[in-house]
Amino acid sequence: MSSTQSNSSANVTFVRPATFFISGFSNVPHVKYYYVFLSLVYVVTVLGNSFIMCIIYLARRLHTAKYIAVFHLALINLCESSALIPNSIVIFLFDHHVVSYEACLANLFFVYYFMILHSLTLLVLGYDRLVAICFPLRYHAIITKTAMFLIIGIMWIFSVIYFSVYVGLVNRISFCGSNVIDSYFCDYGIIYRACNDNSINILMLKLTFGLTVCTPLILIIISYLCISQALLKIAHGAERIKAMKTCTSHLMLVAISYIPFSSNVIASLTTLNPNTQTIILSLTQIVSPMLNPIIYALMTEEVMQSIKELYKRRKVNTTKRMTFSRRNSKQK
Repeated sequence: MSSTQSNSSANVTFVRPATFFISGFSNVPHVKYYYVFLSLVYVVTVLGNSFIMCIIYLARRLHTAKYIAVFHLALINLCESSALIPNSIVIFLFDHHVVSYEACLANLFFVYYFMILHSLTLLVLGYDRLVAICFPLRYHAIITKTAMFLIIGIMWIFSVIYFSVYVGLVNRISFCGSNVIDSYFCDYGIIYRACNDNSINILMLKLTFGLTVCTPLILIIISYLCISQALLKIAHGAERIKAMKTCTSHLMLVAISYIPFSSNVIASLTTLNPNTQTIILSLTQIVSPMLNPIIYALMTEEVMQSIKELYKRRKVNTTKRMTFSRRNSKQK
C-alpha cells in the first residue's frame, strides 16, 4: 500500500502512502438521500452562478468595476462547488473511496485555493462598498475596471503561489500512521498523520486559517465600522437608507459565508459525533456558493432591473422575428 523513500543525508525513512481512503459519510444512515441533496445543491449552484455571470456579461449597465468582482465571485462559487461536490458524489455513491496520493494533494490544493479566493473576493466587495460610501466623489477614480482586474489578478497569483508551497510542504511529511481520512475530501487533517517533524505544516495551517477566515473577516468588520460612521454623518434619512441598501447583499453574503464556518469551528471543539461534524462542514462549504447568486439576483436593484430589461429586449426581438417570418410566409 505504501512506497518507501530513504533520505540518506538525514538518515530518515519517509513513508508515502500510494493511496488514501476517504471515509467521510461511510457510517451515516440513509446517506444516499444526502447525495441526492448534494446533487440538487450542485445543480442549483451551477445554474444560479451561470445565470448571474450571463446577466453581468449581457447587461451593459453592469459592466462596472463592482460587477467585475461579483462576476468573479460567481465564477469562484462555481469552481469551489465543482472541486467539492462531484468528487464527493463519485467517491461515496460509487464506492470509490480509495484516492491516489497525487489526486488527494490535487484535491486539497483546489478546494482550499477556491476557498481563499472566495474569502478574498468578499473582502474586495467590502472595499468597494467602503470607498463608495466613505469617498463617494472619488469612487470612480479609485475603483476602476483596470484596478479591479489588477486586484483579482494579484489574488489569483498570490493564492497559486501560497497553496503550491502549502501542498508542496506536505511532501516532506512521512505518513507512518493510518491512511484513512475521516472527511469527505482530502482535507488538512492528513498533516497530523506525520511521523516526523510537522511543525512547519501546522504553522502553515494556522497561517492559512488566518488568511482565509480571520484576516478578511476582521478587515470587513473594520470597513463596516467606517461605513457606519460615514452613514451617521448623512443628514437625510432617505439617503442613509439608500446607502445602507447598497450594503445589504454584501452583508448577507458575509453572514452566510462566515457564521456557519465559525459555528463549525466551535462545534469541532465539542464532543459532536464525527458524522454530524462532517455533514455540518459539508453544508458550510456548499450552501454559501448556492445562495450567493440568489441573494444578488433578488437583493440588488441593479441586477433586477437588468434582468427585466434583458427580458423585455428578448421579448421585443422575438416579436420582431415572428412578425418578419409571417411577412415572408405571406409574400411566398
